Amino acid sequence: MKKIEAVIRKSKFEDVKKALHQIEVNFFTYWDVTGVGNEKEGHVYRGITYSTSDIQRRYISIVVSDPFLERTIDAILNAAETGMVGDGKIFVSDITETYRIRTKEKGTDAVN
Repeated sequence: MKKIEAVIRKSKFEDVKKALHQIEVNFFTYWDVTGVGNEKEGHVYRGITYSTSDIQRRYISIVVSDPFLERTIDAILNAAETGMVGDGKIFVSDITETYRIRTKEKGTDAVN
């Protein structure tokens, strides 16, 4: 099992959510987060300069069985991309065990 953590643009969240549902990844957790990125120059809106060093993003956390790993990553990559600086990052880590509290199932049975 793998844990996929993705930091994406808030504006791309609905596209990512739809892409995940299309590949049958129906459960994940997300948070609104603020981070600091590579984009350094400020943007001017109506004569006021706004800092872009603090970036509003959405953080998604998903645990998938190994056969779902590549298709989940591909879905996020394709749905979240704009081609501009600040599209985000994806991190993958190993999960040693998972339990479903309601049924007490464990392992991949608890994920799917």
